[in-house]
Amino acid sequence: MFGIPGKQAVSITDKAAMQIAKLMEKDGSKGLRIGVKKGGCAGMEYTMDYVSDIDPLDEIVEQAGARVMIAPMAQMFLFGTEIDYEVSLLESGFKFRNPNVVDACGCGESIKFDENISALSLK
Repeated sequence: MFGIPGKQAVSITDKAAMQIAKLMEKDGSKGLRIGVKKGGCAGMEYTMDYVSDIDPLDEIVEQAGARVMIAPMAQMFLFGTEIDYEVSLLESGFKFRNPNVVDACGCGESIKFDENISALSLK
């Protein structure tokens, strides 16, 4: 696990926890795995997938019936991130407030991390 012992890598707002729990119940999954991958115009993208099995290397964050697993390769990118769920007139979805992001594309679909973090983990 990457980070500070005893401190969860990510925090989940109450709205996000309610939405994740609802999705878990609807899909019958054990949770939502969050990761990052190369792609998009800024260089990286978040990934979110339902999971039926928990990987023992995942970091698990549980709150109010919601379970989020953080893929091992993503833990250093996501440390300190707050996951929220926002609803507006035009869209709704999960929002990541990530202190490790140094830039994002105009459409909001991809992000760029500090080069020091990227060099350590995604070779």
